[in-house]
Amino acid sequence: MKQELIEKFLRYVKVDTQSDPNSETFPSTMKQFDLQKILLEELKNLGIKDAELDDHCYLMATIPSNIPSDHPAFGKVPVLGFVAHVDTSPDVSGANVNPQIIENYQGGDIVLPADNSIVITEAENPKLRECLGHTIITTDGTTLLGSDDKSGVAAIMQLAEILLNNNYILHGDVRICFTPDEEIGQGTKYFNIEKFGAKYAYTIDGDMPGELNKETFSADAAIIRTFGRDIHPGSAKDIMVNSIRAMADIIARMPKNMAPETTEGYEPYIHPHNIEGSVSKSELKILLRDFRTEGLEEQKKILQNIIDEVQQLHPKTKIEMEVKFQYRNMLDSLEKCPEVLDNLWEAAIRAGVKPYWKPIRGGTDGSRLTEMGLPTPNIFTGGQNFHAKTEWVSIDALQKTVETMIELCKIYVEKSI
Repeated sequence: MKQELIEKFLRYVKVDTQSDPNSETFPSTMKQFDLQKILLEELKNLGIKDAELDDHCYLMATIPSNIPSDHPAFGKVPVLGFVAHVDTSPDVSGANVNPQIIENYQGGDIVLPADNSIVITEAENPKLRECLGHTIITTDGTTLLGSDDKSGVAAIMQLAEILLNNNYILHGDVRICFTPDEEIGQGTKYFNIEKFGAKYAYTIDGDMPGELNKETFSADAAIIRTFGRDIHPGSAKDIMVNSIRAMADIIARMPKNMAPETTEGYEPYIHPHNIEGSVSKSELKILLRDFRTEGLEEQKKILQNIIDEVQQLHPKTKIEMEVKFQYRNMLDSLEKCPEVLDNLWEAAIRAGVKPYWKPIRGGTDGSRLTEMGLPTPNIFTGGQNFHAKTEWVSIDALQKTVETMIELCKIYVEKSI
């Protein structure tokens, strides 16, 4: 399995599928179809007859049940779904990915070959110490790797191949879906749950072995705009109104103890992540994140108070804020379906890892899918440093992902008897 996973992963990461938050189309980039078409052809070559890629770039397929008609679980096993996204982060280029394969990793810092100034250090990556003897894959330092989430894609494709070629592994109908635009918060925009037809699903989009996720941030996005008046600086006295100065004062007042770089665990954050500006207009995009959904309202009030204060300092500047809904913590809904969590925990143990629940300081397609009525916790992939040139993945850990998925399929059969 390990070599097959490596081959699949390398094949997929070399396809540029970066999404674009500024696009007006869906999917946001047509190049996401390039990988989906490759996956579609591979699924058909495996013998899956209903593999289908729709106009919105969702690829769905079924691994049909192999439970004999005389088996006590026949007709009783719920349809199980596995989901991964094909797009990569807009933050760092995903074009011309040149993977570096490190066999039998023996510890120490990893210098990336195309840019020796970029180093994956043990100090910043303590999980590397858990990967001694593993096969580690990085990039050359010029791009991200795309393990988020092509590791998940490779794991699902490996699962399909194993289930279709090993009839002794009993399973019910297994539905798989590869989604676009997850990285820009649009991965479920046109996800057809009724067509997908699963009772329970799992996203394959997590971190290190054993880490299981049943809760995410609740999330909104805020946009603050400041409007000024431009004029030639030589004759600007008492006429120019500089929107950039007002925006700078807004940013300076944001609570530094509520930034991503100063928080961890269950701590919320307010994250200004993108800014564009000129004298006449500036725009700041902000991520609002809190595991308590009501905390988002508190963050909105913090920003509004800052705006009110800055407005007094810049009375000629027009300031406005827009808040957009993104997703909500999936914990409350998942705890109403204990079997979807209990079975995942047991499957991880059977696969030989030590499971633990960890909150996701981010979101997955599963957040929105759960909210839409499809319970969808998240499973590890063995990757680290997502959205960065220092991204890496352990293939040995990814193999444990596949083994966990296989055990999940078996457990649902066993518990249907």
